[in-house]
Amino acid sequence: MRSYYGGLWQKNVCRRNTAKFHSQNENRSLYTFAQNRQPSGLMNYFHNKKLAFFFIIPQLTVTLLFFIWPALSAILQSLFFSDAFGLHTQFARLGNFSDLWADPGYGKAVLVTLLLALFITLLTMASGLLLATLVSGRRRSQAIYKTLILWPYAVAPAVAAILWRFLCQPTIGWLASLFRSIGFDFNYLIHGQQALTVVILTASWQQLSYNFLFFFAALKAIPPSLIDAAIMDGASAWRRFWQVIFPLLSPTTFFLLIMNLIYSFFDTFGIIDVMTSGGPDNGTTTLIYKVYKDGFVGMDPGSSSSQSVVLMLLVIALTLLQFRYLEKKVHYE
Repeated sequence: MRSYYGGLWQKNVCRRNTAKFHSQNENRSLYTFAQNRQPSGLMNYFHNKKLAFFFIIPQLTVTLLFFIWPALSAILQSLFFSDAFGLHTQFARLGNFSDLWADPGYGKAVLVTLLLALFITLLTMASGLLLATLVSGRRRSQAIYKTLILWPYAVAPAVAAILWRFLCQPTIGWLASLFRSIGFDFNYLIHGQQALTVVILTASWQQLSYNFLFFFAALKAIPPSLIDAAIMDGASAWRRFWQVIFPLLSPTTFFLLIMNLIYSFFDTFGIIDVMTSGGPDNGTTTLIYKVYKDGFVGMDPGSSSSQSVVLMLLVIALTLLQFRYLEKKVHYE
């Protein structure tokens, strides 16, 4: 009996070894075939990186013409004093930059820009996260709420400025009438702080949809098992949000922080131009709007170019600081 079972065991071992040997030979032959096979046709172009480089030529051209070349031109022009038509130029070294620090209006523009960026970023991210959390908890009416919240993002900045200009118009505006009814003197056309507040509200209203969209998608990507585990552990809704949900939203929060700052620095130009034109008393003149006023209204291309260079360096510095210090607290899955 032992010899019988021993023979069966030896046969099974031999079969396993034979199957393993054939499998290894087959894998080795496939690997050798894949190594020796030379790509042909379109694959040969990808293999030599020729076609891949050809595909990125349009993007490289756009980047060169509309980003790199204007930046280099601004740096070069900032080193010269010139008239409005560029007929007479004089090498100024860093004269345009030194004139900026002596200009009190430039310091005020820096302060207005930082305040605008701070409040727009806080308002849009906080309200976007709040609305995304509320809407994600509703199942039946999610589509309706998403459509209503995303509508402002389809509105152009100039159109959004016109809408809020009618709402805040000192004589017939609905918001102005509401403030007057409670005894508050509201006229953003003559009060700089009120004008800045109106610009912040208008820009935040338009940018809210962008933040809502990303936060809503990030909330939907969180595995429900994590929430269920927190519920089983007895965590309250407040603790579930701050200890489970919010840390998982850190990549989205970090991305939106950068995008909102860029929006505040550059994309608020149309709103400011339509609503206040930088006034009253330069109360809403940001860095990007001062570049426009000095370059196209004041006809001073040297000063405008130097301001563009400073603005570019400021945005780069803020972005690097965010990546250097804030990204350490971001938890990627």
